[in-house]
Amino acid sequence: MTNQNNEAPSKNINELIHDARAPLNRISMQAELIKLVIENEMPPEKALEAANKIIDSCQECSQFLEQISNK
Repeated sequence: MTNQNNEAPSKNINELIHDARAPLNRISMQAELIKLVIENEMPPEKALEAANKIIDSCQECSQFLEQISNK
């Protein structure tokens, strides 16, 4: 039974890490898009759209971290 008890916290941590990575990956992808827009002189609307997605993902990550700290 001890082995199962040790596995449960590890599984929870892995799930939390996975859930935190999702918005961070979106932030990274959208920042790359902004970089491409600037480098290739693409329409500024694309950069604005990507910036809004970064803001949304940062807020999502912040809410997720708040949930973790309240557990």
